[in-house]
Amino acid sequence: MKYLLILNDAPYGGERTYNGIRLANSLAGTEGAEVSVFLMGDAVSSGVSGQTTPNGYYNLERMLKGLARKAVKIGLCGTCMDARGIKPEALLEGAKRGSMEELIAWTLEADRVLVF
Repeated sequence: MKYLLILNDAPYGGERTYNGIRLANSLAGTEGAEVSVFLMGDAVSSGVSGQTTPNGYYNLERMLKGLARKAVKIGLCGTCMDARGIKPEALLEGAKRGSMEELIAWTLEADRVLVF
């Protein structure tokens, strides 16, 4: 089964993006599941490399890198990146700049779409 998770909230301050990534990680460990994550709005900041968080606090960069190691596709809305001044070279390894056309394709391919 193919799952697409669309994340919209800022990486820190709330927990929607964190919980979406946690769910993606659990799904990616399920036999037969294919998982894609698309970051939009303020969630695109989650895909930036070099995040520093206090000890004992979750770090979304590390969590997303773990997803990439599990072959999870990670796309970031290019328009949202531009609006926040995020350049493609600032993205963590395994994440890539995406587009609305790519999100449409991922949505049509998915059996389930979850939005956070």
